Amino acid sequence: MSESLEQSHFKPQNRSDWIAYRMTRFLRFFADKLFANRYGHRAVVLETVAAVPGMVGGMLQHLKALRRIRDDEGWIRTLLDEAENERMHLMTFVHIAQPNRFERLLILLVQGIFYNSFFLLYLCSPRTAHRFVGYLEEEAVYSYTEYLAGIDEGLYENVPAPQIAIDYWQLPDDARLRDVVLAVRADEAGHRDVNHQFADALND
Repeated sequence: MSESLEQSHFKPQNRSDWIAYRMTRFLRFFADKLFANRYGHRAVVLETVAAVPGMVGGMLQHLKALRRIRDDEGWIRTLLDEAENERMHLMTFVHIAQPNRFERLLILLVQGIFYNSFFLLYLCSPRTAHRFVGYLEEEAVYSYTEYLAGIDEGLYENVPAPQIAIDYWQLPDDARLRDVVLAVRADEAGHRDVNHQFADALND
């Protein structure tokens, strides 16, 4: 897994972009206050949220394609694959962080609020929704880079990778947490780029 990864940032260019960016910064502030440097537990809650946009976007793009009786140009499969990938991130970090009852309750609350909010956002402005996800993924890349630095500095134990991660990313049998975080970060960078591209396409 590549160690180097560009931490790119899309500069907001219009009101839609600024709305998406401000929402992302608000959620980042909330996550920092709630989890601080507990990156494993942060990942469990945030990956629950991260798996929502792809499923919502895929469903609404599916319905749009049906209404207009036209090809979706690959958007549906891309978004559903993204949702599945984020779900695997969640399942992996559940094995690593072992969330407590409070965090499991928080997952239910956050997912319920976020699902309905994102659904309405996508109905009103798919462009803003995809830009929002692009910014969320930028923050994910940044957070996982911090997580890697903490592992390298010995702040977090580099535990063995769970079998679910080894199977999913086809990692070596002796893979460790660091290998998993590298794989997850690479996934998030891909989602970042795809969602910014979708937002640009809708803008055009």
